[in-house]
Parts: sequence; C-alpha cells; structure tokens
Amino acid sequence: MSDGSRVAGTARSAVVGAYDRLFVGRSRLQQAVVGVVLLAALGLTAAGVFAPQSDAGRLFAVLTADSTLAATLRLSVPIAFAALGGIFAEKSGVINIGLEGLLIIAAFVGIWATDVTGNVWYGLLGGVLASTLLALLFAIVCIEFRADQIIAGLAVWLIALGLAPFLSSVIYGSKNTVSVDTFPTLTGMGIPFVSDFVTWELGFVVELPDVGVVDLPVVGAVDLVPNVIDLQSSLVGLPFFGALFDASPPVYLMLLAVALSWYTLHRTAFGRWVEASGENPKALDTAGVNVHRVRYGAVLLSGVLAGVGGAALALGVGQFTGNGPTMVNGKGFIAIVAYLFGNYHPVGALGSTMLFAGLDATQLTLQARDVFQVPTELVRTIPYITVIVVLAVFGRTRIPSAGGEHYESGEDE
Repeated sequence: MSDGSRVAGTARSAVVGAYDRLFVGRSRLQQAVVGVVLLAALGLTAAGVFAPQSDAGRLFAVLTADSTLAATLRLSVPIAFAALGGIFAEKSGVINIGLEGLLIIAAFVGIWATDVTGNVWYGLLGGVLASTLLALLFAIVCIEFRADQIIAGLAVWLIALGLAPFLSSVIYGSKNTVSVDTFPTLTGMGIPFVSDFVTWELGFVVELPDVGVVDLPVVGAVDLVPNVIDLQSSLVGLPFFGALFDASPPVYLMLLAVALSWYTLHRTAFGRWVEASGENPKALDTAGVNVHRVRYGAVLLSGVLAGVGGAALALGVGQFTGNGPTMVNGKGFIAIVAYLFGNYHPVGALGSTMLFAGLDATQLTLQARDVFQVPTELVRTIPYITVIVVLAVFGRTRIPSAGGEHYESGEDE
C-alpha cells in the first residue's frame, strides 16, 4: 500500500470514528443539536477567514481572542477542581452538593492565609486545609450520623456562605478582604529556558497565489488573502498557545489533577473501591474493604480538590469578595452539572467545564468590546441558558446505584 493510500485510510477512519462518537446512538433531537452546532462552528470559521468585518466574523474574532482563551482556562480552574472532587464523592455513594460551600470557605481562607504569611502557596495550602476540614464535618454527619446527604450538603453551602463574609467583616471590617499577591504567569515566574521558549520569536514569509476578489454566496465580493504574508510572532502571540503556555500555576495543576484523577479511578485499587462503594457497597464489604473508610477518603479528597479550586479562584484575583453569593457565584453548582454532563469521567468533566467557562469568557469579552450593542444583563445569561439546554438535551446520566444511600457493615441492602 502506498503512503498516500495509507494516509487516506487513516483520515477516513478518523472521520468515521468522529461521526460515530457524535451521532451514532443519539436521539434525533441530540443529532439535530450536534449538527446545528457543527454547522454554526464551520460558518463562524468561514466568516472569520473570508468576512472578518461581518457580525459573524467579529464574533469569531471574539471567540478566538487571546483574552477569551486565557479567561477560559482561568475560569475553568475552580469549576474543574470542584467537579473532580464531586466525581470522587458521588462515585463512592456520597452526593456532595456542598461543593459551592467548599469553594467559598477555601477562597476566603486562601486570601487570609496569604495576607498573614505573604506567600500565595501558603495561602493555597490554607484554603485546601479549610475546605478539607469542612468536608470532614460533612462526611461525619453523613456517614456516622446518617444524615440526609442533600440537606447536609445545603447546610455546608449555607454555613460557608454566612461564615466567610462574617469572618471577613470581623478581620477586615468589610465583606471584601484586602488585596494580596496573585499567582504569576509562567513567563512572569522567570523560569530559565521555559520563559525564553514561550517568548521565542517566529518569523517567516509565505507566498500564496494572487487570488484577488471572489464573489462568494451570501458573503458577496471578498478580497481573499494577499499573495504574500509576513508572519512574525511568538508562542505567546499565537492563538491558544499564548493562553496555554503563559498561564498561572493553577491552570497546570488543573490539567495534572485531571490526569491523576483519571489514573486513580481507572488504574488503582482505591479507584476500584470507590466504584464498588457507590455501586455495590455490600460486595465491597464482603471482600473485606471498609466501606466507611473508602467513603471518608473520597469525601476528604473532594474537599482537597475543591479547596485548590476555591483558593486558586480568589488568589487569581487577589481578593475575596463576600457580597451576595460571594465571588464563587454558583461555580460549585455548575461543577455538579459539569461532571454529570461528563458522565463522571475526569476528562469529560474537563470538557464540560471548558464549554461553560468558554461561554462565560465569551460574554465577558463581548461586554468588554461591546461588539453587538446587546444589553449586559442579556449577555450574562449566555452560560446559564447553555447549561439549561445541555441538561435538557444531553442530561440523561445514570448516577451510582447506591448514591445517596447509607450503609452499615453487615446490614442487608
């Protein structure tokens, strides 16, 4: 077989595989939604290339802007960490809807610890410790005292929602804390070789045929790319690469946490115990594994992960804001949607998180650039409307069989 035939076969297999993943086994409504999204993406890309001054072209510019991509990664951090924590807790049989509260308490303590110590890493550690202690309280109430997990989770949220602003008022005289240092970006950290690599300049000239003006359907007459392009940039200036290679440490911790969570759940004994604890705790107990210890471990791990997300959120801004729903503002509840939409898979949860965070980042960029003269209040609803649509169309997820149920060693199911 020639190299050309082999490449064509590989491309054909990739296309067929992508089609199967997107369309096969889905309802007609789901297929229609996926098809509309793909067509819209292709249309926006074409408009961005051939008609950048059109409304669709300007929207494409907003979606691919460095600020949008960087904000997507930054906004993904608290949601992704909370979602990973929720996966461990719920797969073990403990439904932790108090993730919002864990994020809130970690955000405040992260700022306070940074203010006291003057070190953002100590602040991150303090936020993790506070969140883990609150998760331990939740675990004791649910596992030892067999409290209703939904009510206990709501209590965790309400406790943190009241406690964090109260402590801020006592310590700082306001619900909003003082400003502290934030995490530097990768280039700002001054790491030898790494910083030089990220800012490495690229420069080359591309010669293209002189196409001239072409009359395209719908778009009309368009002057295509000139016959010479002088490209000079750096990795920081390239789309996506700049946002990825010049992010703050929590972004890289998020990507590492996703990989480690996948490995733990699918390649370790603890992961198998967590799965069994949520699906068939009696079988796990019969095998000689303490179900309570597994659930304690999973819930505490959810506290650790949510603590990193909450502290990173506040330390990314440099201040805790305690007004209203606090600066967390529903990110813990969006995390629950993210891991449900991702079907309890760490990578799927990250993908869902990137979708929601990307929509949030898009509305922020739209507000900043005032592209379409749309009222700010309407633009802010974009992420939440999308969440509702996603849940309505794709929200059929099977929760663990023993999710939300209590278990005592030796009792019948």
